[in-house]
Amino acid sequence: MSARRTVPDLGVRSRIGHMLPALFHDDELAQRWCSGLDAVVAPVPTTIDNFAAYLDARLAPLDFVEWLSTWVGLELDQTWTEPRRRELVASAYRLHDARGTARGLADLIELYTGTRPEIDDGAGVRWSSTPDAELPGSDEPELVVRLRVADPDAVDADRLETMVRLSKPAHIRHRIEIEHDPTGTAPSPPSASPPPPPPPPPPPPAPTPSSSSSPVADDTSQTGPAPVPPTVAAGETGDTSEPDELRSTTEGPRGDGPEVDAAGDPPDDGS
Repeated sequence: MSARRTVPDLGVRSRIGHMLPALFHDDELAQRWCSGLDAVVAPVPTTIDNFAAYLDARLAPLDFVEWLSTWVGLELDQTWTEPRRRELVASAYRLHDARGTARGLADLIELYTGTRPEIDDGAGVRWSSTPDAELPGSDEPELVVRLRVADPDAVDADRLETMVRLSKPAHIRHRIEIEHDPTGTAPSPPSASPPPPPPPPPPPPAPTPSSSSSPVADDTSQTGPAPVPPTVAAGETGDTSEPDELRSTTEGPRGDGPEVDAAGDPPDDGS
């Protein structure tokens, strides 16, 4: 509460003098004596009214965040920045949920070191094509934690050893490898999404027609008479059907009328 008492301009929400019996409400000495305690007690109701914010590591005062870290079993380094300490306490529930798994161990080490490690839990299949032969490898499981950083000396090996020992399953032995990475880049987490594909190249500009270019056959913007369909000569293969206008003239109506020939004259009956 001492840190909360130093908040400047902290208003008094409830006065002690108003809680006294009515006999002391008009007593100036009693009211002045109680008013001196109002500023001391003021942080108490303010803290209670905002208790939900104190349980949020992103909103609580920094000294309260350090106290919250003891609730979730985390050890904060005083050399870390404030946003990093808040993020670690806020992510504690996720770390405890995945504790004992490769993902949970990788998340914990990344929060402490800032670099995503490679976790090899030794899972695999051993086999031999020779009957009753000794299988390769070892029957004892082993956990390998491989950390690639730009400066291996900057990594606290003792703290890393403690984190791995407390987070891994108790029956599995482990080995930590800290390697030098000249580029200083950490491996991408396995759950990270692939980078988006590059944008497609812009389409090429349309060619500009010039005066010397030949006309396009299918260009509908050209002016001139409409093309005349080709005629089919006698004996050639093609559509020899007559136009509708000619057909209606030569065939005549279907009925009792006189027949006509192609020239339109009635046939000669010999009379």
